[in-house]
Parts: sequence; structure tokens; C-alpha cells
Amino acid sequence: MVRYTILYIFAVLCLASSCNYQNEEDLFPSTSCDTEAMSYVSDITPILDNYSCLSCHSSVSNQSGVAIEEYDDLKKWIDNGILLKSMQHDGALAMPQNQAKMNACDIDKIAAWITDGAPNN
Repeated sequence: MVRYTILYIFAVLCLASSCNYQNEEDLFPSTSCDTEAMSYVSDITPILDNYSCLSCHSSVSNQSGVAIEEYDDLKKWIDNGILLKSMQHDGALAMPQNQAKMNACDIDKIAAWITDGAPNN
């Protein structure tokens, strides 16, 4: 009888300790990067602001003769491929200069926007 009681208590403890009330999103956060329908105004400009790109490349500071403050100025650097290469640290001066590489998702968003024709939207 004592043996069955001990087995019963052990089984109950095993079952109780195996319960987990965490949800899947807490355990496995999403690593996806939504690159669908990127917008110059809503998506790309905020990324450039977050990395302080305009503090060096505005019409006022214009470092190295590169201004990307206005869409037409940015488009020049898109068309010659330098913008993406510099952000990817691949074949052009790495940007942001003297800082860590941009977040991969942000680079992917800019690349997707460029692939979609870099619309001024």
C-alpha cells in the first residue's frame, strides 16, 4: 500500500511539474522580417532616420558630396548601386561609418524597396 502511495505521489508531481503556461510567442519570438510593399515615406525614411544617415548626408552637411535627404538625391545612389552596397558593407565605403552594420531586417527592407523599383510613395 505504501509503495502505491509513493508511486501515486511521484506520478502527480511529474504531471504537475510538466505543465507549462508560457505561450509560443514568448518561447519562440518571430524572426521574420516583413518586406512586402515597402513605402519610401512610411518605411525607408524612418530607417534612414533611425541610423542618423541624414545627420551626415543632408543638404546642409553633405559629407563626401553625398546628400540623401530628398528622394531625387537618394535615387541617384540607388541607381548607381552605392547605397545598398554601402549598407551591406560590400564593395563600397561601409555605412553607417564607424558604426556597426545596420540591422539585417532594415537592409532587407531597403533592398526589397529597391527591387520593387524604389517608388516615391
